Amino acid sequence: MTHNRVQAYYREQHADEPSVVRTPEDVDALIDALAAGPEFENLAVLHSSERELLPSGFPDHEFMVGADGKRKVGVLSFMDEKNFVSLGAPGSDGGEVTYFVAGNPTEFPATAEIPLALVRQAAKEFLSCGGRRPTCVQWQEPEIW
Repeated sequence: MTHNRVQAYYREQHADEPSVVRTPEDVDALIDALAAGPEFENLAVLHSSERELLPSGFPDHEFMVGADGKRKVGVLSFMDEKNFVSLGAPGSDGGEVTYFVAGNPTEFPATAEIPLALVRQAAKEFLSCGGRRPTCVQWQEPEIW
């Protein structure tokens, strides 16, 4: 059993009490909730308790996980010293896609969308590796951030 703990924010009520993710099954439940839930709650912000806090008291990182259940794709972003987003298949028209944390939009390059199974794998890796950027996906530095 893992002792890692990740706090997830994706609904308005999570501002006061975040959802806690401790196991791979919890990751699956989170992704399922994002994929099946309202369109304006399809992106979660995750922070690992395994990482240090900044002097300000805020986490030194942010991992975002988005899921579009209808299209079976999602997006990832990871921020610490640099910002990264997942890199999906090339050939996109260069547009953007929008995912929502508790109704707040976040735009990603369309090339950031990856298969939902890979989103799950990356979120489980984030949980199990102490909050480090997952290595199971390719990453790009976004121009729009």
